Amino acid sequence: MESCKSIESVIGNINNDLLNQRMSSHHIIREKQEPALIIANGEACSEELLGQLLEWSPLVVVLDHAIYRVLELGIKVDVWLGDFDQQHDYEEIRSRQQPLKIVHTPDQEKTDLEKGIDYLIGEGFPAANIIWATGRRADHAITNITNLVRYKETIRLVLFDDHSKIFPLSGVFEKWYVKGTPVSLIPVGVVEGIKTFGLKYNLHDETLTLGHRSGNSNEAEADGLVQISASKGDLLIMECWD
Repeated sequence: MESCKSIESVIGNINNDLLNQRMSSHHIIREKQEPALIIANGEACSEELLGQLLEWSPLVVVLDHAIYRVLELGIKVDVWLGDFDQQHDYEEIRSRQQPLKIVHTPDQEKTDLEKGIDYLIGEGFPAANIIWATGRRADHAITNITNLVRYKETIRLVLFDDHSKIFPLSGVFEKWYVKGTPVSLIPVGVVEGIKTFGLKYNLHDETLTLGHRSGNSNEAEADGLVQISASKGDLLIMECWD
């Protein structure tokens, strides 16, 4: 296995000629108006969902060992990020993904997904979509989902899989839904002062607590606006379907 020093040396050489390049295979990045895309290493999503998200992503970040699954699918990415604790042939991978920026993030106190989010914040992206972050290992999936709330004031995050769209509540949430659309409210810890409008089972200044009381399997009461707010705590909103 290569040492951290040799990894940094290889990555530095690879990245030198990329410093001024702002073009991906998807769009020329003039303004960060569309969400970036993070590809984690959990259960893969459908090709349809993947294609929809790739089409409008100005920057695609793949996390660590998922690069090999990405290569198999022929997906063009812009940034490969991870702690790289396994040996890789960086030049060979770059030759299949050129141009590719490689970012070594050895911090063991953070997950790869957190590092990817931190990277996009540092690059000035206001929003990001996340895929392949659920399924497979339950510990990874739970951590990836619940960690969304820590970034709610810094970057707009939405996590997608084939059955769910998950995002943290920040301020007052308002969206027009079709009648019967499933909308679940999942607290991360304790969430107080929850008020909803337009759901079949509305909450009126109530408290939800993880492991004791959650807002699973609610739904839009009719075609129209749904509104959700809370006075204290971290709440996840989930649009789920079978």
